[in-house]
Amino acid sequence: MEDIHLNVSLLRAKIPNLTVAARSAGLRPATVSNLCTGKIPVGRAEVRTLAALAELAGCTMDELILRGRPLGMLETGIKVIDLLAPLVQGGSIGLVARQNVGQLALLAELFYRFNTSDYATVFWKPEAYAKGIDELLQEAEAVGSTSAEVYERILQCANSKEVVLGADRAMVLSGGIFDLEEKLKSAGIRPVTTILVDVSGNAADEELPFGPLDTFLRFDAELTTRGLFPAIDPVASTSVMLEGAQLEPLHLSIQQEARKLMRRYRELRPLVLFRGEEKLPGSERTLFKRGERLEAYLSQPFFIAEPFTKKKAEWIPLRDTLQDVRTILDGGADHVPVEKIRFAGRLDVEWV
Repeated sequence: MEDIHLNVSLLRAKIPNLTVAARSAGLRPATVSNLCTGKIPVGRAEVRTLAALAELAGCTMDELILRGRPLGMLETGIKVIDLLAPLVQGGSIGLVARQNVGQLALLAELFYRFNTSDYATVFWKPEAYAKGIDELLQEAEAVGSTSAEVYERILQCANSKEVVLGADRAMVLSGGIFDLEEKLKSAGIRPVTTILVDVSGNAADEELPFGPLDTFLRFDAELTTRGLFPAIDPVASTSVMLEGAQLEPLHLSIQQEARKLMRRYRELRPLVLFRGEEKLPGSERTLFKRGERLEAYLSQPFFIAEPFTKKKAEWIPLRDTLQDVRTILDGGADHVPVEKIRFAGRLDVEWV
């Protein structure tokens, strides 16, 4: 049967105090809460309950009940990812980049962060060697060189932890990833979050270099030349989490505004470099300044790089990222020098 679940984001947006509203409609708050969290499957709910929820939200039953597997966001504490291209828990993520722009460093950083967040990390070691592989091997909790080894490593972890698997794109081309997924499914293992890289760096310009992806992170070499890391393209990178009702309305609206600002800022940047900022009309100059500050804000020190950069890394919760980005979009950081924002983690309350 096709999976169905409640459109919880819609309910929360339409009914701020769901517990009180449910009680006033004659529904048991505990029942509504269990439906929202999935403890009670929607298929087992009384039609009367679902109809009452639809009436409270002012929506149709088709809007209230979503079909397909509900997506969960895998929070990373990395601002640009969580804001603009959230990772899908149990999904497939592609890090699309040329060599030496930071894709392997990002995967190593994600491993480090997931290991400290009670996830198990497994790395499928590729045959080819590339700069950054050694760091990945150090950060991965388990490593396998063959499909059988990786399968065993995942089985050892999957009963107690969610698993994040890092692998080279070559495993997609060979079909190894899909064979592994089938074996895990047959063994009753819940979906593994798979992060794909391209060790060769040859697939950056291909249309579908990694097969179907839930999250697409494209790297921008121009950002690396300016020392902005992680060098993730804030406009081209995206996620299926941005579709439908997968995100909270506040997150969805802020990321849309942020992406729109970054798109315009990137259009204006060549003009500013060629003609100077003073040649822009006043409104465009304001957009450029805010885009410049948002771009700086989305840079972030990594834990794995602390010994080299001497910059203290931070895990930035999504709610803090959204608050800071809202401040930048509204002009609350217009007066703050860009240099202060770059690699600063959160906005300092004394600045704004």
